[in-house]
Amino acid sequence: MRDRTIERSNGCEPFFVSLGNKSITDIVITNHAQIRWNDRVEHEKTGFEDICAFLWNRLKAGQIKSYYKNGEDAYLVDDDLVLIAEFTEMENVSETGTKLHRMVIVTFLGRMSETIELRDLKSYYSWLRHSRRMTLIKNSRKRR
Repeated sequence: MRDRTIERSNGCEPFFVSLGNKSITDIVITNHAQIRWNDRVEHEKTGFEDICAFLWNRLKAGQIKSYYKNGEDAYLVDDDLVLIAEFTEMENVSETGTKLHRMVIVTFLGRMSETIELRDLKSYYSWLRHSRRMTLIKNSRKRR
């Protein structure tokens, strides 16, 4: 199944929404992100359209901010939900000449209010790498 995209080019709404130095005109939710949304965020509204509508509304309201001051991959929604996003440049350009971007949601890490480890992503990633490495070491021991 392919990733789904929701295009937001309505006559009433602005053609793009700014996020940092990017002009977002489209949001793409990967299948992995949808699964993580269902596991870690919300069990009720889990469709691609529901997630895109939620993110688009938060983006327009200015409630999505970069997790790090200089980073461009981790973002906070409502100062609680942590997501990982990538940006691809689109071919078309806005009326003002700014380059437009597509926001690709890679995954949702969860809510900081529920998972305390998300307050420091660097140590969280370090812990994940360590725990996976230890799991691999244990599994390799069992096979011998």
